[in-house]
Amino acid sequence: MNASSAIAANPAFAHAAEDKHPKGLYVLFATEMWERFSFYSMLALFTLYLRDPVEGFGWTAAQATTLYANYLMFVYASPLIGGLIADRVTGYRKAVMIGGFFFMAGHGLLSIPALWAVYAALTCLVIGNGFFKPNVSTMVGNLYPEGSHLKDRAYNIFYMGINIGAFFAPIVMEIVKANFGFHAAFAVAAFGMLISVGILWRYKSIVEDPNALAERNRTRNEASEKTNAAATSVDAPPSGVSHQESDERGVRSEAQARQDLMNTVPNSKRVFALIVIFAIVIVFWMVFHQNGSTLTYWADDNTDWRVSGTISNSINAFWVVTLTFPLIWFWSYLDKRGKEPATPTKMAIGMTLTGLSFIVLWYAATLGESQAPTQQQLANGEFRINERVVNNLAAQGVPRDALDRIVAAKDADGKNLIYGVKFSPKEDAATKQMVSGEQQLMTAVNTVAPGQVAQHREAFLQRSHLFRISPFWLVFAYAIVTLGELMLSPMGLSLVSKVAPINLRGLLMGGWFVATAIGNKLTQIGVYWDIWLQSTFFLVLAVMALFMAVVLFFLLKPLKKAMPGV
Repeated sequence: MNASSAIAANPAFAHAAEDKHPKGLYVLFATEMWERFSFYSMLALFTLYLRDPVEGFGWTAAQATTLYANYLMFVYASPLIGGLIADRVTGYRKAVMIGGFFFMAGHGLLSIPALWAVYAALTCLVIGNGFFKPNVSTMVGNLYPEGSHLKDRAYNIFYMGINIGAFFAPIVMEIVKANFGFHAAFAVAAFGMLISVGILWRYKSIVEDPNALAERNRTRNEASEKTNAAATSVDAPPSGVSHQESDERGVRSEAQARQDLMNTVPNSKRVFALIVIFAIVIVFWMVFHQNGSTLTYWADDNTDWRVSGTISNSINAFWVVTLTFPLIWFWSYLDKRGKEPATPTKMAIGMTLTGLSFIVLWYAATLGESQAPTQQQLANGEFRINERVVNNLAAQGVPRDALDRIVAAKDADGKNLIYGVKFSPKEDAATKQMVSGEQQLMTAVNTVAPGQVAQHREAFLQRSHLFRISPFWLVFAYAIVTLGELMLSPMGLSLVSKVAPINLRGLLMGGWFVATAIGNKLTQIGVYWDIWLQSTFFLVLAVMALFMAVVLFFLLKPLKKAMPGV
């Protein structure tokens, strides 16, 4: 049976050649939605769990952020290896199933209250992501015959599944954690993964590729297929979100003409252009992926709402779903008038928006930091002593030996008693009376360093008080950075597939993933969250993003020459 006959005979492909998506797309949509629900459930909880002194391990922000950054680095590099194994050994559906079982094991291990379980869980989650993500994305492309005009739309639909799962995950985790605790929430994440694998197993007959991939991979459409699959494997929008490759009839003549023009550019200029793009990607992901660490801390400590910082992880997904299709319409509107910006210009605008989003957060932080807490706020507020607070207290004359004891004080389990712990109003189990954060903090301080800090009581309260400002600033900042993401992220992999010389395409595609992994590792800049003022931290990230935007604007002319037609 030849490839065309196999496609026609298989129910997964029954409508792929017509104007209707195959049923397999909706199976993969549901599979991915539940997998992303599971994945983002864990991310929404992870750093707050590590810092929690009761159910977690009482880690400082620096410790939690470092592990988070290392985890993200490996997660975003893992699709390179998982995709290679699926190509050469297991096949795609088996690889996805293997990844699903590792995911379930990882989330299940996180429900065990032990540090060894955390490291074992992260190992399983990295392996699971490597097997699952690139291969479920590739399976989407394999549902369609070469040249199908439905394929770009299929990846857009699939990308919505990613974000629907990412949107609901933190909301569900907030509810479960508030009522049953962190470990029950991690168990729910594991159950979400069970649903994902169950859907794929139940409907495997309509997603398996009847050996048609080999022939399609020899077609000129291969680069576009792999670009969109690779993009969604790291949760980046597919290329169609920001630039249309073809018209409704799937005509590729214009794209071929652009590629012919690209081939007139020397390889050295094309490689240089991609190195510039990789540098932009590194800084972008370093800034953007503060959402699971420092932005979660900000939402938890400094945002005036009745929920924890877990819920903030839904905001980006909400804006992706809200803004994606208006942006597609806007690019189409400009394209019809011959005014759609070139890809490097879009990326420069996207980087500018990324920087401006952190300018919004910088302004919000300056508002909070300029507040002098009133006695009523101190009586009802929350407090945390960290490195910044300790240094400020030392400058105000608090004895250094007392501060050292506060930093070093541990309980029987080795968790910090005061340093990095958040003291919030709570009901005392014995007396059933509310105990304010102020009372808890000063009781703990006087227990560890009795008699040495009584005269500095006001300094302790003022310096360690956690101000809170309107959630509007965080939601507004996320709207701006999400728009920047949609203008910058989709183009990267697409550019590699179009610009890279054929003999270097595999190497440079790998370079994109390496740059993404490096950017995620550099989210570790969050170790300064408890050292610098929050306003300083946000300003540093804003300046870095805006600097790269300025560099990109200056390089637009040579980049356009190196990448004609994109």
